[in-house]
Amino acid sequence: MQRALVLGGGGVTGVAWELGLLAGLVERGVPVTGADLVVGTSAGSVVGAQVCSGLPVQRFYEEQLAPPSGGSAARLGVVALARLVWAGGRTRDEVRSRARIGAMALAARTPSEASQRAVIEARLAAREWPARRLLVTAVDAVSGEFVVFDSDSGVSLVDAVGASCAVPGVWPPVTIGARRFVDGGMRSTVNADLAAGAQRVLVLAPTSAAFGPMPRLSAQVDELRAAGSTVVVVTPDAAARTAIGRNLLDPARRAGAARAGRSQADAVADEVSALWG
Repeated sequence: MQRALVLGGGGVTGVAWELGLLAGLVERGVPVTGADLVVGTSAGSVVGAQVCSGLPVQRFYEEQLAPPSGGSAARLGVVALARLVWAGGRTRDEVRSRARIGAMALAARTPSEASQRAVIEARLAAREWPARRLLVTAVDAVSGEFVVFDSDSGVSLVDAVGASCAVPGVWPPVTIGARRFVDGGMRSTVNADLAAGAQRVLVLAPTSAAFGPMPRLSAQVDELRAAGSTVVVVTPDAAARTAIGRNLLDPARRAGAARAGRSQADAVADEVSALWG
């Protein structure tokens, strides 16, 4: 496997920033959307599905510039983050930590699963798994097991992406068969280690925050490099952080985050081009 594109979580604004950055890189002649492997976590699962749809990334970038419509307004603020840290940060056991977060998510009052599924479905240009290898991450809300969905999992792409985006306490856990799943970012906001074996790895990380026993992005990148992968990590620059703001789920900041990502492509294009070959 030659090239992997890893797309991390970061809410509504994370989707926008990643699409802006990807569109900017493609405009500058860096074909990053042609990766052999795409790994998507939470917001990154949405972007990953779009990247693998076969449609131009410029189209998805332009959609981010339109006034927000559809979906429920949400807030991922200090209180919600504190609840996550309290639920998952009281143990050093990763699986137990995730199970505690899952229990909190299962008990939370949220919009209905059906309404949120409709939102996810509307965001995806394609509802079938792509021919290209796409990995979508999630966490079993009861057991805390980390799960990676792909085209061989027997799970619809819509449900896999919905599970990966099910922010605990904000959106409902997603039911797949007899199991319920929450955001893949509860294991790691990026899950870059799933790109193991790729010669070149580009990581887009709207946020690299970690708490409790979560594996850190830096450690995952070190492991990839130790195994022989060349890795470039791109995180939002100062202008992008300002555009994104504090609430990652604020659709009013979507257009600004997308434009900031596209502008940031100027600064990183040479480094990414050297990586991509």
